[in-house]
Amino acid sequence: MSGPEPRTFRTMFISDVHLGSKAAKADFLIDFLRYHDADTIYLVGDIVDGWRLRRSWHWPQSHNDVVQKLLRKARKGASITYIAGNHDEFARQFQGVHFGGIVVADRAIHETADGKRLLVIHGDQFDTVVHNQRWLAYLGDYAYDAAMLVNRVVTRLRHLLGLPYWSFSSWAKVKVKKAVNFIGSFQTVLSEEARRSHVDGVICGHIHHAAIENYGDVQYINTGDWVESCTAVVEHFDGRMEILTWAHVLPEVPAGKDVLVPVDIVNLKGRAAAKAA
Repeated sequence: MSGPEPRTFRTMFISDVHLGSKAAKADFLIDFLRYHDADTIYLVGDIVDGWRLRRSWHWPQSHNDVVQKLLRKARKGASITYIAGNHDEFARQFQGVHFGGIVVADRAIHETADGKRLLVIHGDQFDTVVHNQRWLAYLGDYAYDAAMLVNRVVTRLRHLLGLPYWSFSSWAKVKVKKAVNFIGSFQTVLSEEARRSHVDGVICGHIHHAAIENYGDVQYINTGDWVESCTAVVEHFDGRMEILTWAHVLPEVPAGKDVLVPVDIVNLKGRAAAKAA
């Protein structure tokens, strides 16, 4: 089945893919990368889930295909920077090292086409639970696995009913008061770090909640994830930043076969504004 025409951007930001976990939407990301390209690509942490791989090995062909797709883009000339996160913190020991054209870093400064300087960082460095109460972070990781199991059940039921993909966990995140408060606090702390770094904004991941917000004179951008909402941030050639979500439907196919068909690209910021109106 034919998809949309490929689109090219100045820069693309992707985070929280969690390859190595059963929750990773690797097939969705492969589709996204097939129809989207960029001169510069930032992988903003938690691309590989070392925490889960240590517990049990899970690496299907689709996860390998994501890696090969990114390496192919590097070979074709894309500049790719891998920003390490907490789930792939093992990569931090390789800062400055190139792997197949992909360079590893802990943070980076990106300059947009319209002259803005943006700090690119995963964001776990500012999550007190991850650093001060690591056991609690691991406990939360198990709870997150349970939420992803619910997600898979919901996805299967919606598939059987012929409905498009929808994330239960993403929906719950904006409904639970404590989660909303945590997201707000995280955004504030990262915006303050951007001011301390004397830049115009910050691009991060970590909390799996895509957003483009202004905090006074600082822009906060979160890329979202590829286990729940399946989102990425792109920079257009005029410097404009946009969140894209890769939505899929499951069309009529022979029983037992899942076919992922790209159907829509949504500007989440615009949709939020429409809801507010």
